[in-house]
Amino acid sequence: MSWSTVPTAGGSRTERSRSGSTLATRRRSSITTDLFSVAGKRAVVTGGSRGIGLMIARGLVQAGAEVLICSRKADVCEQAVAELSQWGTCTGVAADLSTPAGVLVVADEARSRFAALDVLVNNAGATWGAALADYPDHAWDRVLGTNLRGPFQLTVELLELLRAAVRPDDPARVINIGSVDGIVVPSANNFAYSTSKAGLHMMTRHLAKSLAYERITVNAIAPGPFESKMMAFALDDPVARQEIEADVPLGRIGTPDDIVGATVFLASRAGAYLTGALIPVDGGLVGCR
Repeated sequence: MSWSTVPTAGGSRTERSRSGSTLATRRRSSITTDLFSVAGKRAVVTGGSRGIGLMIARGLVQAGAEVLICSRKADVCEQAVAELSQWGTCTGVAADLSTPAGVLVVADEARSRFAALDVLVNNAGATWGAALADYPDHAWDRVLGTNLRGPFQLTVELLELLRAAVRPDDPARVINIGSVDGIVVPSANNFAYSTSKAGLHMMTRHLAKSLAYERITVNAIAPGPFESKMMAFALDDPVARQEIEADVPLGRIGTPDDIVGATVFLASRAGAYLTGALIPVDGGLVGCR
């Protein structure tokens, strides 16, 4: 903004010049359209057919990114692709990321569609609830395979695509979706889930350190309660939902805008100088305790 002194009959007055106003307008436009832009970026969102993954995939497609989603169930994946394609470019592939074979299916599909990958969102997740004495061994295999081994293996498989997307002022991004249950001890008996998410948070930091010199950032988002299949058992019960909302300092369940905003920040130029970070998007469940 610039100012000038204008002579008058009684002395002078100071006015803001039109050129300064124009520059300020351009600057505001640059911030809103460029700094937080993900237009033209290529992204993979695992578990992108429902819940938080669908929210993220929808937000990225609507913001102009080209998105590949995956889901265990082919019909569910197809339905999500049909919905998201009305806003932009979205494709899908059915794969079980709890297995090494499923990881390869997604990686091969990404390699067939993209010459480079700007953003990898490791969101696919599984949970299991049971009393301590009855917690089954196979639950650990299923949950840790999906929530911990899967993101690690897929990141490694897609490293060459991520490296190909790196620019001097715009790193490639890996965004891991953790959970507040990996930060604070949950009340639910989801032992494998909370353990896997805590491990994912540490894996985020470890990968961030290993990949920083290659200009690939690795960050994590730890959501609180959002509308999802995992939370349906509680949020579909009006009494339980009210109790959950009352426990959140901001007094509500997360919305799609909340998780999309954090993801777009990390995926855009605005988040280019951030790596190894864990961002709770939880209404204050972590930060206000």
